[in-house]
Amino acid sequence: MRKEEIEDIEINLLLQGIYSRYGHDFRNYARGSVKRRILNFMAKVDQKTVSGLISLVLHDEAFFEKFVRELSITVSEMFRDPEFFKLLRNQVIPYLKTHPFIKIWHAGCATGEEVHSLAIVLKEEGFYERSTIFATDFNDSALMNAREGIYPMERMQEFTANYQRSGGTGPFAGYYRAAYGAAIFDPSLRKNIVFANHNLATDGVFSEMHLVVCRNVLIYFDRNLQNRTLKLFRDSLAHGGVLALGSKEDLQFSEVAGDFKILDAKWKIYQKTSI
Repeated sequence: MRKEEIEDIEINLLLQGIYSRYGHDFRNYARGSVKRRILNFMAKVDQKTVSGLISLVLHDEAFFEKFVRELSITVSEMFRDPEFFKLLRNQVIPYLKTHPFIKIWHAGCATGEEVHSLAIVLKEEGFYERSTIFATDFNDSALMNAREGIYPMERMQEFTANYQRSGGTGPFAGYYRAAYGAAIFDPSLRKNIVFANHNLATDGVFSEMHLVVCRNVLIYFDRNLQNRTLKLFRDSLAHGGVLALGSKEDLQFSEVAGDFKILDAKWKIYQKTSI
């Protein structure tokens, strides 16, 4: 048996062990991406075999927390894909404003840049006070960063350009203060945000949401986990609720395709039509 085949068996055992020991389920993540991250982590901790990694992960909880951060995708930016946020501002928010109060679920929020972006859009559209945002991720370290709202100052030029292209109506610098080389975002942006640990592979629905945002997460799942997650979103949305996915993600071949209509094909925004 080739080394790669043995390694694949070991990875199956590792992922099953993590699920049995900790309840975190990576078994249906896209295997190529998971394997690449496992091998990268092994190089960082000077571990030669996946079998050796299994023992460390299962017996040392602190080591597992370090490992699970490696498997979590936390790359993000404020107003990523400005055209998406412009569409959200001009087409989705006006619909949401027809409700007296709205609930939003931002799934896979990572370190919170896009959640803060969404809060800024709602504030500028005069609708933040009537909104509650549930921002979730399975990575507690990333959630801690999101709760703090502190980002590197060197990224502010990039974030400002994104904000301006997205249709921002004010000076972006008004939303943060600079201190010790970091940008500390106004706590008022987080006043109506509830941060919570939630695993899309194992946890349940958020009921009666008017908007679900989950961008660039499904691309890391296999087809079975994608379908599970999309059913979760469908069941979490109220009738007429809006689902926003990443530009490389799609409902077309999923088991829930018949429950939605397309609002924007390019930016993968859908509206729930089933009851």
